[in-house]
Amino acid sequence: MKVLFDVSRLISVLLLCGSYAFAADGSGERWSVEKVKSWYEKQPWLIGCNYVPAYAVNQMEMWQADSFDPKAIDRELALAEDIGFNIVRVFLHDVAWEADPDGFKNRIDAFLDICNKHKIRVMLTFFTNGGPGMLAKVGKQPEPIPGVHNSQWPMSPGTDNVNDPSSWGRLEKYVKDILTRFGNDNRVVIWDLYNEPEKTKNGANGLPLLRQVFVWGREVNPSQPLTACMDGYRLDAFNSFLAENCDVLTFHTYGGPKSVKAFIKTLKDFKRPMLCTEYMARNFGSTFEALLPIFKRERVGAISWGLVWGKTNTVYPWGSKKGSPEPKVWFHDIFRPDHTPYDRKEIEFIKKIARDNR
Repeated sequence: MKVLFDVSRLISVLLLCGSYAFAADGSGERWSVEKVKSWYEKQPWLIGCNYVPAYAVNQMEMWQADSFDPKAIDRELALAEDIGFNIVRVFLHDVAWEADPDGFKNRIDAFLDICNKHKIRVMLTFFTNGGPGMLAKVGKQPEPIPGVHNSQWPMSPGTDNVNDPSSWGRLEKYVKDILTRFGNDNRVVIWDLYNEPEKTKNGANGLPLLRQVFVWGREVNPSQPLTACMDGYRLDAFNSFLAENCDVLTFHTYGGPKSVKAFIKTLKDFKRPMLCTEYMARNFGSTFEALLPIFKRERVGAISWGLVWGKTNTVYPWGSKKGSPEPKVWFHDIFRPDHTPYDRKEIEFIKKIARDNR
């Protein structure tokens, strides 16, 4: 993560770069500071992980009817509950919805039931420019490349669709269908409309679609807040738009305590709740022990990457090569495939800090 420490300049740019906040067709509008503060005061301190079942190489394998595995999910989320996690962030996919809209929504419903059983609420994520950037395909998914970090993760909706507004009618139906079905569901705590929209994988230009997704979200006007992640200290149109339109400010950081403290200090000027939706890369000093005390003290929600080592192979670092041996220091993830801890002391630390977390 590239970090720019001119914090005062960042604030000035975000505040003066132009306001994009809107009410879409007179329906929904951005939550006021007072409304979102009242909502956040009712939440526990949110601590959890980005969750991909170990059986799934990507979002398609997680959600398709022939591979969706509630029993495996139940076993893994029992681990999350045991260490004190109360939120998971999961990725949906427009292609999985299009192939089977009703079945897709029913599987989301079943997933939410499992989470509720384990006292875990859910952050649902619609789109992403992250990952290697291949196109999603219906059916059997490719096998993971041994030793390679997240080798089969597709974009959603993919570069061609991101850059083609004439294709957005399908995406609008997808977003509104899911938001309408679950927009008053207490099992869903918050909506993440677009993960890493600033990434330019294969030439994607995510800003126009990002703006449009917020329009669709406000038109449905769910009872849960809307957000999309700010990524680092870039002084750009993405961060300006997000600072002006998110109900809750969300961000990613894979840096150590110094950069995390600086980013939190910066975002405090906006007087909105904050939620870190990706962190924890042990090799970079982004560890539970280093960052969770900061997040808890500042009451910033904390969602790390990974739970059980599975097909995504995120124990390996970014850029790992085919055939790499298991790293001595895992990049992400907490449990081995047999559900034993990677680091028992780490588990005990998480359990301790998650107690009495209001």
